[in-house]
Amino acid sequence: MEPDCDFCLIVHGQTATEILMSDDELVCFRDVKPGAAHHYLIIPRTHIEDCKSLQGKDVPLVERMKEMGQSVLLKNDVKDLEDIRLGFHIPPFNSVPHLHLHALAPTSKMNPFALRRYGPQSHWFLTVDKALSQLGQNGKIK
Repeated sequence: MEPDCDFCLIVHGQTATEILMSDDELVCFRDVKPGAAHHYLIIPRTHIEDCKSLQGKDVPLVERMKEMGQSVLLKNDVKDLEDIRLGFHIPPFNSVPHLHLHALAPTSKMNPFALRRYGPQSHWFLTVDKALSQLGQNGKIK
């Protein structure tokens, strides 16, 4: 645990944040500044700085983060998993220095500001599938 990390505090139950899903490895909660009607964050219980800190050995972790992101969206009545965004902000554009996957839906109804931050044209938002591809090919994220 990093004592100055807001997300580590959430993991250890030291905030009033409502946990929507959790397991031995991950915790999921609502984003406090949502970019879509449904906007959730999935974080590892272990402190990992950001997506650039991931290595090839972390592919299973990222896959489980993706699965939890999809699960929380389905649990909250998101029916169309084709109209979602799952991804990470690339440093230095990440707001909290603790790895977190954004799960957003519906993307078709996101406003222009949210699309700049999380949409396909954003240069600082890396989709989870692209992250997995880079980790599988290079063992790291470029």
